[in-house]
Formats: sequence, C-alpha cells, structure tokens
Amino acid sequence: MIRSIMVENKNYPTYDYEARLMEDRKIFCIAGVDEAGRGPGAGPVVAGAVYIPPDRIKGLSGRLRDSKKMTAKQRAQMYGIIAVTCSFGVGIVDNHIIDAINILQATKRAMAKALAALQTHLGSAQRIDYVLIDGNMRMENIKLPCESIVKGDNKSLSIAAGAVIAKVTRDRIMVRLHDEYPRYGWKYNKGYLSKAHMQAIKDFGTTPYHRMSYRRVGR
Repeated sequence: MIRSIMVENKNYPTYDYEARLMEDRKIFCIAGVDEAGRGPGAGPVVAGAVYIPPDRIKGLSGRLRDSKKMTAKQRAQMYGIIAVTCSFGVGIVDNHIIDAINILQATKRAMAKALAALQTHLGSAQRIDYVLIDGNMRMENIKLPCESIVKGDNKSLSIAAGAVIAKVTRDRIMVRLHDEYPRYGWKYNKGYLSKAHMQAIKDFGTTPYHRMSYRRVGR
C-alpha cells in the first residue's frame, strides 16, 4: 500500500496526505504547491507546483525536508532530483504586480501560474485532480479542488517538493539581479531587508526591482 511508505522521523514530510486521498477518495494526480519570497523587499514572488509519481516517492522520502531546514547546496541537490523524477511548474510574479495588487494576491497568482505550468508539463493525457497548498490561504482563483495545510512543507512530501522548486528558482533569480545591482547584496540576502540592504537603499536609493509598496522600502 502507498500509505505504508512513510518516514519514521517526523522531521521529514511524508506522503501520508497524498496516500489518504489516493486510497480513500480515489484521487490520483495530486499537486503540492508552495511559494518563496513573500517577505523580501525586492524581487518577485515565486511558486512551485509538483506532482510526484507514486513510483518516485522512495527517491524523495527521507531525503526531502522543509526547504528552510536545508542548506543551499542540499536544496540544489533536491531540485535536481525533483526536476528529473517529477513533473513540476513554476509561477513568477514580479515586484510591479506585487505593488499593484498586494503580496497576498500576487502569491495566489503565482500559485495559479505554477499549477498551469505543471498542467502543461503533464500534458492532455493527465489532469491535476487535487491541490495541496502550504499555509491557510483561501484559493478562490484556483478552479480545482484544493486543501490548505498549515506548515504543509513540514508535513506533505508534495508541498515540500514545491517549496524547493520555488526557493531554488527565486534564489537563482536574485543572484542574477545581484549581478545587475551588486550594491544591494541580493546574492547574499535574496532581497530580504537586512541591515546592509537597508543601508544600500539609504545610500543609493531604490531599483526597478524593489517593492515600493513595502513600508520600509518606499517609506
């Protein structure tokens, strides 16, 4: 039984949520979704959506963790494994849209875009049946059955996979933007408003990638 594939160490997410849906409700194509970048004062918000085929669970179980508990090297390694063993999609919403519609709505839009990209990856032969989302948001913009799980990246293997895709993708974007605007240290702070980042804003002003609607940035 799929439900028997679990990890004894609860520091790792399991496939229990997904297995319960598959076995009890006969729901089979389940996507896990998470985001990265709600808090920073610069750069986009990014969402990742992942479908883990049941025969690929063992390759992730006991290795994939909450992305915040992994090092950058570990996240990069897991990203590579997810990319070649699972289907995934990425949704990116830039800082200008964040300023226009607020970070919550921008996050929901990024998640919807990630799911649409995942569906494209899956193709017409397989449809997403159900969505597991990290947090407690009401996803009125997603026209699929979905369930929000608080601290889902610590509980659901699919959500944890989505979190890694989102985090690694966003970090790579911020490293590229650092090359364009090195004074702000985005290679290191990833756009979060560290002391050095705030001092750079004070000394040099803002860039086209800053979120001007954030109080500490736009003032």
